[in-house]
Amino acid sequence: MLASVFGRFPIAMLGLASLFYVQRAYGSFGPAGFVAAATLVGEAVGSVVQGRIIDRHGPTRPLLIVCGVFAATAGGLTLAIEARLAVPVLVAAGLAVGLSMPALPGASRALWTVLVPAGSRREAAFTYEAVSMEVFFILGPAVAAGLIAAPWAGTGFAVATGSLLVGNVGFALTRTVRGRRPAGADGGTGWGALASPGMRVVVLAGMGFGWVAGSVEVGVPAVTTRAGWPALSGLLLSAWSIASVLSGLLYALRPWPRPLHLRMPALLAGFGLGAVAMAFVPGLVGLGVVMLIAGCLITPQVTGHSLGVELTAPAGTATEAFGWVVTAITLGLACGQALGGALIDAYGPSAAFLAGGLAGVGLAAAMWFMRRALASGGYGYSPSRR
Repeated sequence: MLASVFGRFPIAMLGLASLFYVQRAYGSFGPAGFVAAATLVGEAVGSVVQGRIIDRHGPTRPLLIVCGVFAATAGGLTLAIEARLAVPVLVAAGLAVGLSMPALPGASRALWTVLVPAGSRREAAFTYEAVSMEVFFILGPAVAAGLIAAPWAGTGFAVATGSLLVGNVGFALTRTVRGRRPAGADGGTGWGALASPGMRVVVLAGMGFGWVAGSVEVGVPAVTTRAGWPALSGLLLSAWSIASVLSGLLYALRPWPRPLHLRMPALLAGFGLGAVAMAFVPGLVGLGVVMLIAGCLITPQVTGHSLGVELTAPAGTATEAFGWVVTAITLGLACGQALGGALIDAYGPSAAFLAGGLAGVGLAAAMWFMRRALASGGYGYSPSRR
Protein backbone atom coordinates (compact mmCIF):
# COMPACT_ATOMS: atom_id res chain seq x y z
CA MET A 1 0.00 0.00 0.00
CA LEU A 2 2.81 2.41 0.85
CA ALA A 3 4.59 1.81 -2.45
CA SER A 4 1.29 2.10 -4.27
CA VAL A 5 0.71 5.54 -2.73
CA PHE A 6 4.03 6.82 -4.04
CA GLY A 7 3.33 5.32 -7.45
CA ARG A 8 -0.28 6.49 -7.86
CA PHE A 9 -0.15 9.94 -6.28
CA PRO A 10 1.85 11.52 -9.19
CA ILE A 11 -0.74 10.36 -11.76
CA ALA A 12 -2.99 13.24 -10.75
CA MET A 13 -0.22 15.85 -10.91
CA LEU A 14 1.71 14.63 -13.97
CA GLY A 15 -0.72 16.04 -16.55
CA LEU A 16 -0.99 19.46 -14.90
CA ALA A 17 2.76 19.60 -14.25
CA SER A 18 3.53 18.88 -17.91
CA LEU A 19 0.90 21.44 -18.95
CA PHE A 20 2.56 24.16 -16.87
CA TYR A 21 6.01 23.06 -18.03
CA VAL A 22 5.18 23.39 -21.72
CA GLN A 23 3.23 26.62 -21.18
CA ARG A 24 6.12 28.31 -19.40
CA ALA A 25 8.63 27.09 -21.96
CA TYR A 26 6.61 28.04 -25.03
CA GLY A 27 4.60 30.94 -23.62
CA SER A 28 1.28 29.50 -24.77
CA PHE A 29 -1.39 27.09 -23.59
CA GLY A 30 -1.96 25.88 -27.17
CA PRO A 31 1.04 23.51 -27.39
CA ALA A 32 0.56 22.61 -23.72
CA GLY A 33 -3.01 21.47 -24.37
CA PHE A 34 -1.97 19.29 -27.31
CA VAL A 35 0.75 17.60 -25.26
CA ALA A 36 -1.61 16.99 -22.34
CA ALA A 37 -4.24 15.50 -24.65
CA ALA A 38 -1.69 13.22 -26.32
CA THR A 39 -0.51 11.99 -22.93
CA LEU A 40 -4.09 11.23 -21.94
CA VAL A 41 -4.74 9.26 -25.14
CA GLY A 42 -1.53 7.31 -24.66
CA GLU A 43 -2.44 6.47 -21.08
CA ALA A 44 -5.88 5.23 -22.18
CA VAL A 45 -4.35 2.84 -24.71
CA GLY A 46 -1.35 1.82 -22.63
CA SER A 47 -3.38 0.80 -19.58
CA VAL A 48 -5.20 -1.90 -21.57
CA VAL A 49 -2.11 -3.23 -23.35
CA GLN A 50 -0.06 -3.32 -20.15
CA GLY A 51 -2.95 -4.90 -18.27
CA ARG A 52 -3.14 -7.81 -20.68
CA ILE A 53 0.62 -8.34 -20.43
CA ILE A 54 0.55 -8.21 -16.61
CA ASP A 55 -2.27 -10.76 -16.51
CA ARG A 56 -0.28 -13.16 -18.66
CA HIS A 57 3.17 -12.72 -17.11
CA GLY A 58 2.58 -11.39 -13.60
CA PRO A 59 3.14 -7.79 -12.50
CA THR A 60 6.81 -7.60 -11.51
CA ARG A 61 8.74 -7.91 -14.76
CA PRO A 62 6.29 -5.92 -16.93
CA LEU A 63 6.16 -3.07 -14.41
CA LEU A 64 9.96 -2.92 -14.12
CA ILE A 65 10.41 -2.93 -17.90
CA VAL A 66 7.73 -0.26 -18.39
CA CYS A 67 9.35 1.86 -15.68
CA GLY A 68 12.58 1.85 -17.71
CA VAL A 69 10.70 2.83 -20.85
CA PHE A 70 8.78 5.52 -18.98
CA ALA A 71 12.00 7.01 -17.61
CA ALA A 72 13.35 7.21 -21.17
CA THR A 73 10.19 8.77 -22.64
CA ALA A 74 9.85 11.28 -19.81
CA GLY A 75 13.48 12.22 -20.30
CA GLY A 76 12.87 12.55 -24.03
CA LEU A 77 9.93 14.89 -23.47
CA THR A 78 12.02 16.99 -21.10
CA LEU A 79 14.84 17.31 -23.63
CA ALA A 80 12.35 18.19 -26.38
CA ILE A 81 10.83 20.96 -24.25
CA GLU A 82 14.21 22.33 -23.22
CA ALA A 83 15.36 22.34 -26.85
CA ARG A 84 12.13 24.12 -27.92
CA LEU A 85 11.44 21.54 -30.61
CA ALA A 86 8.42 21.74 -32.89
CA VAL A 87 4.99 21.10 -31.38
CA PRO A 88 4.40 17.84 -33.35
CA VAL A 89 7.57 16.44 -31.76
CA LEU A 90 6.26 17.38 -28.32
CA VAL A 91 2.92 15.75 -29.07
CA ALA A 92 4.64 12.52 -30.16
CA ALA A 93 6.77 12.58 -27.01
CA GLY A 94 3.69 13.18 -24.86
CA LEU A 95 1.93 10.23 -26.50
CA ALA A 96 4.95 8.03 -25.74
CA VAL A 97 4.91 9.16 -22.09
CA GLY A 98 1.23 8.21 -21.81
CA LEU A 99 1.70 4.83 -23.48
CA SER A 100 4.58 3.94 -21.14
CA MET A 101 3.00 5.20 -17.92
CA PRO A 102 3.01 2.11 -15.65
CA ALA A 103 -0.43 0.57 -15.16
CA LEU A 104 -0.13 0.57 -11.39
CA PRO A 105 -3.78 1.46 -10.62
CA GLY A 106 -5.03 -1.66 -12.39
CA ALA A 107 -2.31 -3.89 -10.94
CA SER A 108 -3.00 -2.57 -7.44
CA ARG A 109 -6.77 -3.09 -7.63
CA ALA A 110 -6.36 -6.55 -9.16
CA LEU A 111 -4.08 -7.56 -6.28
CA TRP A 112 -6.87 -7.05 -3.73
CA THR A 113 -8.77 -9.96 -5.30
CA VAL A 114 -5.87 -12.18 -4.18
CA LEU A 115 -5.11 -10.63 -0.79
CA VAL A 116 -8.61 -10.10 0.59
CA PRO A 117 -11.50 -12.59 0.75
CA ALA A 118 -14.63 -11.82 -1.22
CA GLY A 119 -17.43 -9.95 0.52
CA SER A 120 -17.47 -6.84 2.67
CA ARG A 121 -13.69 -6.83 3.22
CA ARG A 122 -12.96 -6.78 -0.49
CA GLU A 123 -15.59 -4.09 -1.03
CA ALA A 124 -13.83 -2.07 1.69
CA ALA A 125 -10.52 -2.55 -0.15
CA PHE A 126 -12.03 -1.29 -3.39
CA THR A 127 -13.54 1.65 -1.52
CA TYR A 128 -10.06 2.45 -0.22
CA GLU A 129 -8.74 2.42 -3.79
CA ALA A 130 -11.50 4.77 -4.94
CA VAL A 131 -11.17 7.12 -1.97
CA SER A 132 -7.37 7.25 -2.16
CA MET A 133 -7.44 8.12 -5.87
CA GLU A 134 -9.95 10.87 -5.14
CA VAL A 135 -7.64 12.24 -2.43
CA PHE A 136 -4.74 12.11 -4.90
CA PHE A 137 -6.77 14.11 -7.39
CA ILE A 138 -7.37 16.72 -4.69
CA LEU A 139 -3.75 17.00 -3.55
CA GLY A 140 -1.87 16.21 -6.78
CA PRO A 141 -2.91 19.29 -8.77
CA ALA A 142 -2.30 21.47 -5.70
CA VAL A 143 1.28 20.18 -5.45
CA ALA A 144 1.81 20.70 -9.18
CA ALA A 145 0.47 24.25 -8.96
CA GLY A 146 2.66 24.97 -5.93
CA LEU A 147 5.79 23.93 -7.79
CA ILE A 148 5.14 26.50 -10.53
CA ALA A 149 7.09 29.00 -8.45
CA ALA A 150 10.25 26.86 -8.60
CA PRO A 151 13.16 28.38 -10.57
CA TRP A 152 13.04 25.61 -13.20
CA ALA A 153 9.74 25.23 -15.05
CA GLY A 154 10.12 21.44 -15.19
CA THR A 155 10.39 20.95 -11.42
CA GLY A 156 6.83 19.69 -11.02
CA PHE A 157 7.17 17.29 -13.95
CA ALA A 158 10.47 15.95 -12.58
CA VAL A 159 9.02 15.46 -9.08
CA ALA A 160 5.98 13.64 -10.48
CA THR A 161 8.13 11.42 -12.71
CA GLY A 162 10.58 10.58 -9.92
CA SER A 163 7.85 9.71 -7.42
CA LEU A 164 6.01 7.61 -9.97
CA LEU A 165 9.16 5.62 -10.77
CA VAL A 166 10.11 5.10 -7.11
CA GLY A 167 6.61 3.97 -6.20
CA ASN A 168 6.24 1.60 -9.13
CA VAL A 169 9.64 -0.01 -8.69
CA GLY A 170 9.02 -0.39 -4.96
CA PHE A 171 5.59 -1.90 -5.62
CA ALA A 172 6.92 -4.33 -8.22
CA LEU A 173 9.72 -5.55 -5.92
CA THR A 174 7.62 -6.18 -2.82
CA ARG A 175 7.34 -9.81 -1.78
CA THR A 176 3.57 -9.75 -2.17
CA VAL A 177 3.71 -8.58 -5.78
CA ARG A 178 6.65 -10.83 -6.72
CA GLY A 179 4.73 -13.79 -5.33
CA ARG A 180 1.74 -13.23 -7.60
CA ARG A 181 1.63 -15.65 -10.52
CA PRO A 182 -0.35 -15.43 -13.78
CA ALA A 183 -3.86 -16.83 -13.36
CA GLY A 184 -4.15 -18.20 -16.87
CA ALA A 185 -5.97 -15.53 -18.86
CA ASP A 186 -8.90 -16.60 -20.97
CA GLY A 187 -7.87 -15.38 -24.38
CA GLY A 188 -9.70 -17.92 -26.46
CA THR A 189 -11.89 -15.42 -28.26
CA GLY A 190 -9.21 -12.76 -28.69
CA TRP A 191 -11.41 -10.27 -26.85
CA GLY A 192 -9.64 -10.74 -23.54
CA ALA A 193 -11.52 -9.06 -20.71
CA LEU A 194 -14.23 -7.81 -23.09
CA ALA A 195 -15.26 -11.38 -23.91
CA SER A 196 -17.67 -11.11 -20.99
CA PRO A 197 -20.98 -9.30 -21.74
CA GLY A 198 -21.07 -8.14 -18.12
CA MET A 199 -17.62 -6.60 -18.47
CA ARG A 200 -18.85 -4.63 -21.44
CA VAL A 201 -21.62 -3.23 -19.22
CA VAL A 202 -18.99 -2.14 -16.67
CA VAL A 203 -17.06 -0.39 -19.43
CA LEU A 204 -20.27 1.36 -20.47
CA ALA A 205 -20.66 2.55 -16.86
CA GLY A 206 -17.13 3.96 -16.91
CA MET A 207 -17.83 5.78 -20.17
CA GLY A 208 -21.00 7.36 -18.77
CA PHE A 209 -19.28 8.37 -15.54
CA GLY A 210 -16.44 10.04 -17.43
CA TRP A 211 -18.81 11.80 -19.81
CA VAL A 212 -20.82 13.42 -17.01
CA ALA A 213 -17.68 14.36 -15.05
CA GLY A 214 -16.05 15.85 -18.14
CA SER A 215 -19.02 18.08 -18.88
CA VAL A 216 -19.03 19.34 -15.28
CA GLU A 217 -15.29 20.00 -15.30
CA VAL A 218 -15.59 22.35 -18.29
CA GLY A 219 -18.99 23.78 -17.36
CA VAL A 220 -18.14 24.93 -13.84
CA PRO A 221 -15.10 27.07 -14.85
CA ALA A 222 -17.24 28.61 -17.60
CA VAL A 223 -19.93 29.58 -15.08
CA THR A 224 -17.54 31.06 -12.54
CA THR A 225 -15.58 32.94 -15.23
CA ARG A 226 -18.75 34.53 -16.60
CA ALA A 227 -19.71 35.50 -13.05
CA GLY A 228 -16.37 37.26 -12.59
CA TRP A 229 -14.97 34.70 -10.12
CA PRO A 230 -12.72 32.42 -12.23
CA ALA A 231 -10.70 31.16 -9.24
CA LEU A 232 -13.89 29.88 -7.62
CA SER A 233 -14.01 26.96 -10.06
CA GLY A 234 -10.97 25.36 -8.40
CA LEU A 235 -12.60 25.65 -4.99
CA LEU A 236 -15.86 24.13 -6.23
CA LEU A 237 -14.10 21.23 -7.95
CA SER A 238 -12.02 20.54 -4.82
CA ALA A 239 -15.17 20.60 -2.69
CA TRP A 240 -16.73 18.22 -5.22
CA SER A 241 -13.90 15.75 -4.62
CA ILE A 242 -14.07 16.16 -0.84
CA ALA A 243 -17.81 15.43 -0.89
CA SER A 244 -17.02 12.35 -2.97
CA VAL A 245 -14.49 11.07 -0.41
CA LEU A 246 -16.75 11.57 2.61
CA SER A 247 -19.81 10.10 0.92
CA GLY A 248 -17.78 7.14 -0.31
CA LEU A 249 -16.79 6.22 3.23
CA LEU A 250 -20.39 6.50 4.45
CA TYR A 251 -21.91 4.76 1.45
CA ALA A 252 -19.62 1.76 1.92
CA LEU A 253 -21.25 1.10 5.31
CA ARG A 254 -24.69 0.59 3.76
CA PRO A 255 -24.65 0.64 -0.05
CA TRP A 256 -27.99 1.03 -1.80
CA PRO A 257 -29.29 -0.49 -3.98
CA ARG A 258 -27.46 -3.50 -2.60
CA PRO A 259 -27.48 -5.69 -5.77
CA LEU A 260 -24.68 -4.44 -8.01
CA HIS A 261 -26.65 -4.90 -11.24
CA LEU A 262 -29.21 -2.40 -9.89
CA ARG A 263 -26.73 -0.14 -8.09
CA MET A 264 -24.53 0.72 -11.07
CA PRO A 265 -27.24 2.06 -13.42
CA ALA A 266 -28.99 3.81 -10.52
CA LEU A 267 -25.83 5.65 -9.44
CA LEU A 268 -25.01 6.69 -13.01
CA ALA A 269 -28.58 7.90 -13.58
CA GLY A 270 -28.45 9.94 -10.36
CA PHE A 271 -25.09 11.41 -11.38
CA GLY A 272 -26.48 12.38 -14.77
CA LEU A 273 -29.61 13.94 -13.26
CA GLY A 274 -27.39 15.96 -10.93
CA ALA A 275 -25.60 17.44 -13.95
CA VAL A 276 -28.96 18.16 -15.61
CA ALA A 277 -30.07 19.99 -12.46
CA MET A 278 -26.91 22.10 -12.61
CA ALA A 279 -28.14 23.44 -15.96
CA PHE A 280 -31.24 24.96 -14.40
CA VAL A 281 -30.28 25.99 -10.86
CA PRO A 282 -29.82 29.77 -10.47
CA GLY A 283 -26.74 31.46 -9.02
CA LEU A 284 -23.33 30.25 -7.89
CA VAL A 285 -24.60 29.17 -4.47
CA GLY A 286 -27.29 26.99 -6.01
CA LEU A 287 -24.79 25.55 -8.46
CA GLY A 288 -22.41 24.69 -5.63
CA VAL A 289 -25.09 22.94 -3.59
CA VAL A 290 -26.31 20.79 -6.49
CA MET A 291 -22.73 20.08 -7.49
CA LEU A 292 -21.85 18.80 -4.01
CA ILE A 293 -24.93 16.55 -4.00
CA ALA A 294 -23.95 15.10 -7.37
CA GLY A 295 -20.34 14.71 -6.18
CA CYS A 296 -21.53 12.38 -3.42
CA LEU A 297 -22.09 9.75 -6.13
CA ILE A 298 -18.52 9.75 -7.51
CA THR A 299 -16.70 7.38 -5.15
CA PRO A 300 -19.63 4.91 -4.92
CA GLN A 301 -19.54 4.64 -8.70
CA VAL A 302 -15.78 4.07 -8.84
CA THR A 303 -16.11 1.39 -6.15
CA GLY A 304 -18.93 -0.16 -8.17
CA HIS A 305 -16.67 -0.31 -11.23
CA SER A 306 -14.12 -2.33 -9.25
CA LEU A 307 -16.78 -4.69 -7.91
CA GLY A 308 -18.16 -5.07 -11.42
CA VAL A 309 -14.75 -6.04 -12.73
CA GLU A 310 -14.40 -8.62 -9.95
CA LEU A 311 -17.79 -10.09 -10.83
CA THR A 312 -17.64 -10.10 -14.61
CA ALA A 313 -14.03 -10.21 -15.84
CA PRO A 314 -12.99 -13.59 -17.29
CA ALA A 315 -10.50 -15.55 -15.22
CA GLY A 316 -6.99 -14.14 -15.33
CA THR A 317 -7.91 -10.81 -16.97
CA ALA A 318 -8.42 -8.59 -13.91
CA THR A 319 -5.61 -6.12 -14.64
CA GLU A 320 -6.62 -5.76 -18.27
CA ALA A 321 -10.24 -5.33 -17.18
CA PHE A 322 -9.31 -2.49 -14.84
CA GLY A 323 -7.35 -1.01 -17.74
CA TRP A 324 -10.50 -1.04 -19.87
CA VAL A 325 -12.37 0.83 -17.14
CA VAL A 326 -9.62 3.47 -17.04
CA THR A 327 -9.78 3.74 -20.83
CA ALA A 328 -13.57 4.09 -20.82
CA ILE A 329 -13.49 6.82 -18.16
CA THR A 330 -10.72 8.64 -20.03
CA LEU A 331 -12.61 8.53 -23.33
CA GLY A 332 -15.78 9.63 -21.55
CA LEU A 333 -13.94 12.59 -20.02
CA ALA A 334 -12.59 13.52 -23.45
CA CYS A 335 -16.07 13.36 -25.01
CA GLY A 336 -17.65 15.34 -22.18
CA GLN A 337 -14.98 18.02 -22.24
CA ALA A 338 -14.85 18.32 -26.04
CA LEU A 339 -18.62 18.44 -26.56
CA GLY A 340 -19.08 20.59 -23.47
CA GLY A 341 -16.54 23.13 -24.67
CA ALA A 342 -18.20 23.41 -28.07
CA LEU A 343 -21.65 23.82 -26.51
CA ILE A 344 -20.38 26.46 -24.08
CA ASP A 345 -19.07 28.55 -26.96
CA ALA A 346 -22.33 28.17 -28.87
CA TYR A 347 -25.05 28.18 -26.19
CA GLY A 348 -23.49 28.71 -22.77
CA PRO A 349 -22.53 26.50 -19.78
CA SER A 350 -26.07 25.21 -19.19
CA ALA A 351 -25.96 23.41 -22.52
CA ALA A 352 -22.80 21.55 -21.45
CA PHE A 353 -24.38 20.41 -18.18
CA LEU A 354 -27.57 19.36 -19.96
CA ALA A 355 -25.82 17.40 -22.71
CA GLY A 356 -23.43 15.65 -20.33
CA GLY A 357 -26.17 14.80 -17.86
CA LEU A 358 -28.51 13.43 -20.54
CA ALA A 359 -25.65 11.33 -21.95
CA GLY A 360 -25.15 9.81 -18.51
CA VAL A 361 -28.87 9.12 -18.08
CA GLY A 362 -29.04 7.57 -21.54
CA LEU A 363 -26.12 5.23 -20.87
CA ALA A 364 -27.65 4.35 -17.49
CA ALA A 365 -30.86 3.37 -19.30
CA ALA A 366 -28.85 1.17 -21.66
CA MET A 367 -27.18 -0.45 -18.66
CA TRP A 368 -30.58 -1.09 -17.08
CA PHE A 369 -31.69 -3.10 -20.12
CA MET A 370 -28.36 -4.99 -20.01
CA ARG A 371 -28.38 -5.54 -16.23
CA ARG A 372 -28.88 -9.31 -16.48
CA ALA A 373 -25.30 -9.62 -17.73
CA LEU A 374 -24.13 -8.07 -14.45
CA ALA A 375 -26.54 -10.11 -12.34
CA SER A 376 -25.16 -13.35 -13.76
CA GLY A 377 -21.49 -12.42 -13.56
CA GLY A 378 -21.39 -11.78 -17.26
CA TYR A 379 -22.21 -15.03 -19.01
CA GLY A 380 -25.91 -15.56 -18.59
CA TYR A 381 -28.75 -14.73 -16.27
CA SER A 382 -28.87 -16.53 -12.94
CA PRO A 383 -31.66 -15.54 -10.53
CA SER A 384 -29.73 -17.05 -7.62
CA ARG A 385 -27.08 -14.33 -7.93
CA ARG A 386 -29.49 -11.42 -7.74
